[in-house]
Amino acid sequence: MDDKRKDDIYYVCTLIEFVARTTNNHRKDIVKRLSKENIEHQLKVAEVNHCLSFEQVCDEWIEQYNIPVGTYNTTSNCKYTVPSVTAIGRVYQQLVIETAKKNEEAQAIIDVFSSFISDEISNFNSSVYYSNPDYLRCSYEAGVLLA
Repeated sequence: MDDKRKDDIYYVCTLIEFVARTTNNHRKDIVKRLSKENIEHQLKVAEVNHCLSFEQVCDEWIEQYNIPVGTYNTTSNCKYTVPSVTAIGRVYQQLVIETAKKNEEAQAIIDVFSSFISDEISNFNSSVYYSNPDYLRCSYEAGVLLA
């Protein structure tokens, strides 16, 4: 996988995190609103969209994909410094790249964000989001957080 594709995955993962925080939704609720084709499109236009503000693209996604306001706020009850959306986007990017089949990155984005690990990563009062990438991958593949 070339660096451009990795950057596109990073951008889309970061934007999913941004939209989820903005709308107070689980990350899986955001990817449910986007079809595989929508995610593939977002990967293709990531190089152009990254020149725009996250706020602008977020507003476009909310309107285009009819994303409602939810009640899952991951930042208001955080006891510690809230990690940046870009830091969490990097966590997801690494997991997507490690688990994606060739040319199936859009499906890997759907699978990762729809899995149990997404809520675990979003619990900023835990240590999951800054865990070793291999631990996250192995836990994701096992379907549970490993001891």
